[in-house]
Parts: sequence; structure tokens; C-alpha cells
Amino acid sequence: MPAGLLPTLSGYRRGWIRYDVVAGLAAGTVVIPQAMAYATIAGLPVEVGLYTCMLPMVAYALLGGSRSLSISTTSTIAILTASTLATLPADRSGDDLLRSAFTLTVLVGLALLVMRLFRLGSLVEQISPATMTGVKAGVGLTVAATQLPTLLGVAGDAEDEGFFGKLGDTISKLGDLNTATVAVSAGAIAVLYALRRLAPQVPGPLVVAVGGILLVAATDIESHGLALIPDVPSGLPTPTMPLWGDIGALLPGALAIAVMAFMETVLVARAQRQRSEPAIDSDQELLANGVAALAGGFSQCLPPAGGFSQSAVNQRAGARSQLAGIVTAVLAVLVALFLGPVLDDLPEAILAAMVMVAVLGLVSPAEFARLRRIDRAEFWVALAVAVVGLTAGLLLAVGLGVALTLVLVLRAFSSNRARPLYPRAGGGWTLVAPAPGDVLPAYDDVLLLHLESGLYTGNARPTQDAILAAALAARPRAVVLEGAQVTRVTVPLLEVVQGLAADLQEEGIGLLLAGFPESTVEAARHSHWFARFDEGGRVFRTVDEAVEKVRTTGP
Repeated sequence: MPAGLLPTLSGYRRGWIRYDVVAGLAAGTVVIPQAMAYATIAGLPVEVGLYTCMLPMVAYALLGGSRSLSISTTSTIAILTASTLATLPADRSGDDLLRSAFTLTVLVGLALLVMRLFRLGSLVEQISPATMTGVKAGVGLTVAATQLPTLLGVAGDAEDEGFFGKLGDTISKLGDLNTATVAVSAGAIAVLYALRRLAPQVPGPLVVAVGGILLVAATDIESHGLALIPDVPSGLPTPTMPLWGDIGALLPGALAIAVMAFMETVLVARAQRQRSEPAIDSDQELLANGVAALAGGFSQCLPPAGGFSQSAVNQRAGARSQLAGIVTAVLAVLVALFLGPVLDDLPEAILAAMVMVAVLGLVSPAEFARLRRIDRAEFWVALAVAVVGLTAGLLLAVGLGVALTLVLVLRAFSSNRARPLYPRAGGGWTLVAPAPGDVLPAYDDVLLLHLESGLYTGNARPTQDAILAAALAARPRAVVLEGAQVTRVTVPLLEVVQGLAADLQEEGIGLLLAGFPESTVEAARHSHWFARFDEGGRVFRTVDEAVEKVRTTGP
């Protein structure tokens, strides 16, 4: 597993340098304008998005395990950032709001590092895919609604929150739309979609950004009402200190963002991983993402996460390691140092068009339809999370998704773990039910059951009840419980065996155990009751021995 500094440079070859340089430059042409656009979603200056392509990228390059992942920020993280900052008092100054945003990034980094300390990577990954589907749908539609005023050239009402509030406010102002802004927006969206479909290797965000700047420089379209982004300062970000007094208000949002940032990073990293590359270690990704966020929080950045679009560009361009990410970070530094005055001519509508095209891809009706066909419970989780995200806010939606995932996990965990065991025609045993017409040995006097795994508090009672019900329905001479997969002895397991033995005995049915690993049996003998149960000839090495015992001498 990857560990230490620069894990993606292990086994690096000199000939790969040119591939990483080209890939880093190519990814930069996508991620830099896109990150600037995402900063506007969070209600922050565009340079904050530019800065997010610097230190966080370098930090991930030093520690991350994915060779082609490009980390900056995403639309999901940006809108969750905006939702979290909206919980702060409205009367604070712009400078304090910025410091609060950077404090949020620091808290996200600390949350990720705490998760790494307790090795919670695999636990966080248990969040249901349905939750992610619902969150993405809520994010996509909410962000799209926030961009409509900019695309149409109308004034947005900052007090309108949520999808329906922003959409309703925009519809009420359609009579005030600006023709020049609509034309630029429509043209940018058309170019982005056309390049994505016809020439995916061409960096669409860079093309429309350059086109917008040239349009403003060569014409007087600005005088027709086309709004430009605020002036972008030249230079690098200066160190900032968190506002520690905001921790209480920002912490719930920071936890939600940390979970989503980790999930997005790991999902993209695993999707991009080639077979020849080392496996992605979730705990290593927690460390890398946490350090990246912590570094970003002290250098005026949004919370970072892996982005699919720029990572795909990185991979298509032939990235061999995270040296490509360092190249992208260097490119961002050069843009900040030398291109600030040029970026001042960038229309706001261009950034809004980038965001709109990116986020509408998050809304997937086909995924909802697939969930409905395969698992209705997962479908309702996705739908509930999406609806809550659109009506009550995305932070609450993430919390609901995590809670519903826990409910689904507990439901599955608390189910009956006993399954029927069937004889094979040629001898032996299987969990596969025989096909109609198969001629198999008859075992009417024995109920054969397989215990899928160990028993714990949640699944012990359902398992005991199911075994007892099956025995009372079949009325065999004995129940043979096979437990080859039970590798750990727990108190609930011993209590189930003891309870079943007593209940079945009252019904004149014996209970025998078979196939349990010797180490499991040895550990169970520490229970005085089980030691007597074993000495009474009720525990067998194989199912065949147990069945033979029932048929020759009785249970």
C-alpha cells in the first residue's frame, strides 16, 4: 500500500517526465478556470478558486496514492461551503466572511485527519451509492438555479435560499433579462457541449474563457450590460489565521464537507486507477486529503477534493504520477502572478456557463430509474436525499443520507444469518437450491442449516427466531447447524446456541453443530455451558459426521 512521501513516484522512469508535464498543463487548462467558477458558487472571489489549485495540489502530490487524480475543488464542495457560510450572521464584513471560509477549510482538514487517526476510511466508504446519487441531484439542480441570474443577466436575490426560492425569483425577473448576456451564455454553453461531444481532448473551459476575454477586449459588449468578474489581484495568497470563534457554527458543515470530499476523491481515484497501479488505500487518501485541506485553509483556499473532469483530462494526456499535479500547481502560480489583469476582462456569464454544464451532469434520471428497478429501498433513499436537498438544504440532505445509510446497514446487519444447506448429488453440501427434477439424497429427519457469519447483538435474535421457526415447521429429529464461516466467538453466538438447544429440546428436537473451525470451538469451550455441550457429543468436525450420528444413535 502507498505510504510515506511521493508514493506515486515509486519506480518512476525518466522518460515519463514529458508525459507528466503535458498532462499537468492540459489538466490546468481545465481545472484553473473551472475552480475559479466554483468559487463563485461558494460566494467567494474567483481568485480563491485559483489559489485552491496551488498548495492543496502540492500536498496531495506529496501524499496521495492516485497517479492521475487532479485535486482542486468541486461543485458539490462549493455549494456545501456556501450552505455552511450561510449559517453565519449576515452582518459580518466581507473580510471576516473570507476568513470564516478559510476557517471552514481548516476544520475540514482537521476532520479528515481525525478520521484518518481512527482509520475510518473504510467506514465512511459504506455510505450508500444511493445517498451520493441523491446528493448529486440536489447539488446539480441547486447550483443550476444559483447560476440562472448570471446566465440571464438579471439581479439575483441573496435572501432566496434553496432551489425553489432561487428558481422562483429568477422566473419573476425574466422580463429584465439582458440580451447580450444571454447571447454570451448560450454561446459558451453550446461550445462547451460541442467540444465535450466532438473534441473531448480540447479544454472547453479554457476555450470559452479565452473567447470571452477576447470578446470583451475587441468589442464594446460590456456597455450593453455584460457583467465582468471583479478585479483579480495579481500575486500569491498570503497566510491567513482561522477565526476560532466560528468553530461551533462551522463544525457541522465541516463534517459534511469532509465526508463528501473524501468520498469524491476516493471515487475518482478508484475510477481512474489502472490495473498495473497500486490499489487505492482509503486511509492514505484521508491523510492526503486532510493535509491538502489543512494547507489550503492557511492559504485562502476552498476545501479541496478530487474532480472527475480534470482528472480525466490528466489521464487522457498520459499522466504517470502526481508530478502532473505539481505542474498544474506551478501553472496556477504563473496565472496568479502574471495574468490577473487579463482575467479582469472575463465575463461572469462565462464562469456561470462552465458551472451550468458541469453540474447538470450530476443529475441522472437514469440512475434513479436503475435504483428503482434494482432496489426500491435505495431508490427511496436517493429520492428523499434529493428532495431534502432541494427544499431544506444540502447540509441537512448529507446528514439525512448518512443516517439513512446507517439504517440500511443496520437493517442488513440485523437480518437472519441462517440459510438452508442442500446435499449435492455426488456428495457434499451446497447453499444452491436444487433445480426441479434433481434427484438428491433425502434428509427428512434432519434440518440442515448454514450459519453465514458470526452472530452479534443485532442479528442474534432474528437468527435464533428463524432457526426455531424452521425447526417447528419441519419437525425433524435434529437440527444440524454448520458454521465453517464462523471465525469469531461472541457472547450472542453462545447465547443463541444455548437458547436454541433448550427450546428445541422442549420440542423433542436435538441441536448439533458441525464444521465450525477448530479455533472457534476451542474459544467457545471457555464457556462452561458450551464445554458441557461439546462433551455431550453435540459438536462435530463435519456435517456428514453429524448426520450419521442422528441416523445411528439419535440426536
